[in-house]
Amino acid sequence: MADHGRARKLAERIQQIVAQMLDTRVKDPRLGFVTITDVRVTGDLQSASVFYTVYGDDEARAGTAAALESAKGLIRSEVGKQTGIRLTPTLEFHLDAVPETAAHLDAALHEAARRDAEVAALAAAAQYAGDADPYRKPVDEDSEDEESQA
Repeated sequence: MADHGRARKLAERIQQIVAQMLDTRVKDPRLGFVTITDVRVTGDLQSASVFYTVYGDDEARAGTAAALESAKGLIRSEVGKQTGIRLTPTLEFHLDAVPETAAHLDAALHEAARRDAEVAALAAAAQYAGDADPYRKPVDEDSEDEESQA
């Protein structure tokens, strides 16, 4: 049975170690402005998926991916040293799509707000096609008698 608490703690520790390694020890010029967003460790603690974002264009993302792939061994050995577990998990680096997804959702929300404002403006200037109150009301017999006598 897998210990999910231990996997979560190990994932948090790996995230700290990898971020520190990228900041201080990895001196690859291809490495861009990288942020480690998440680490997920399998239940058997054998594999860790490291998710990262890169500030910049597609060229910076490609360079950073190559730099991380070449520094994978150094980072993994440091993870093994600092965690002290018997088997060091293999590391897989994945570009995190959260910023692109967030930008897409933000654009969709702005478009929806714009359309809502247009509908509200149209509704404010709208007029009824017929009477303001199209429903028939019951007629009082007293009011009919008064009208016929006048």
